[in-house]
Amino acid sequence: MRKRPNILLTGTPGVGKTTLGKELAQRTGLTYVNIGDLAQEGQLYDGYDEEYQCPILDEDRVVDELDEKMVEGGVIVDYHGCDLFPERWFHIVFVLRTDNTQLYTRLESRGYTGKKLQDNVQCEIFQTIYEEATEAYNEEIVHQLPSNTPDDLERNLEQIVQWTEQWTKDHN
Repeated sequence: MRKRPNILLTGTPGVGKTTLGKELAQRTGLTYVNIGDLAQEGQLYDGYDEEYQCPILDEDRVVDELDEKMVEGGVIVDYHGCDLFPERWFHIVFVLRTDNTQLYTRLESRGYTGKKLQDNVQCEIFQTIYEEATEAYNEEIVHQLPSNTPDDLERNLEQIVQWTEQWTKDHN
């Protein structure tokens, strides 16, 4: 059986993980998993956060749910957090980054307001997800990608497709 890499796409909500992940799956044949959708389908929650008006992810159940698939390989995982996943799962981690004013507009258009909007923009300003990624994974596999324009999206797709093809060639 051919070995295929596991890829983590992470970053603040609104940076374009889902757009990139779905298109990447189309171009590479890898399996795309959106953690938010997975949690909703399996009701993998542990309560509700009143302040942010959203369910609280049951991280242990998410990891249990995905483990078998991750061992097989060939999975693109899309989630705004990254330190809940075992380090052994991923061959490469991409942290998408977006200009703050653009991110603000994107989140506002999704209905984010008040503290939720401010905290997410601050998260991007302070590179919180990037720092989380470099602490959770070997720094050599963590890469930042700009995600502001359609050109950025296309460049990122080409770069990751090329990396995936090379990885597959090197490991089979």
